[in-house]
Amino acid sequence: MNENNPILEVDEIEVFYGETQALFGVSLDVYEGELVTMIGGNGAGKTTTLRTISGLINPRTGTITFEDTVISDKAPDEIVKLGIAQSPEGRMLFPELTVKENLRAGAYHRSDEDEIQEDLEEVYEYFPQLPDLLDHKANDLSGGQQQMLTIGRALMSDPDLLLLDEPSLGLAPQLVTTIGGIVEDLRDAGQTILLVEQNAELALDISDRGYVIQTGEVVASGPTEELRETDVVESAYLGH
Repeated sequence: MNENNPILEVDEIEVFYGETQALFGVSLDVYEGELVTMIGGNGAGKTTTLRTISGLINPRTGTITFEDTVISDKAPDEIVKLGIAQSPEGRMLFPELTVKENLRAGAYHRSDEDEIQEDLEEVYEYFPQLPDLLDHKANDLSGGQQQMLTIGRALMSDPDLLLLDEPSLGLAPQLVTTIGGIVEDLRDAGQTILLVEQNAELALDISDRGYVIQTGEVVASGPTEELRETDVVESAYLGH
């Protein structure tokens, strides 16, 4: 593991929706260049954790530190500018905008036009279907194409940390494998990633480390090969 400080450190955050508590002292960290996953069932708190990191929800207690800056109290647009981008569950594209317009929207806070163009070309390399669809509205794309566009849009912000929320959700098995391979390729190219995924097999196959979250609490963590051997993962997520 990287000996330096983590790029992201989530420390004992508690999150409430009204009076209902959703997260109970969740802690995790991500080091530069890692692909870290958080697995768990529906309603476990995975998406809430990512939304809190992104600034869409404020924790009632606990802190989140990114590259030595406390971000727990910052607005979402500030957090994007600091270098965190999220590919959200449900894709959340601009349905009436074209593929190209959606990608450009991901770079809304950037003014470095030459570098934006370079990053567009890089996105096209990861997702070779997209260049042929640039003038198509996002709403007209297949589910798999929309997922590719969602990740591509997040990459256009040039993030130091990419948050991926359920990238395989609702996709055919062959596309699940494709998306998993692309996520691995991104990590191999140096992109730091925190992956939330209900498909535990996929998540454990491609990640370096993982956290298991149940009913708002982290119940297990460690290198993925060790997590596979734990009773909670074997029985609840791998069906062994």
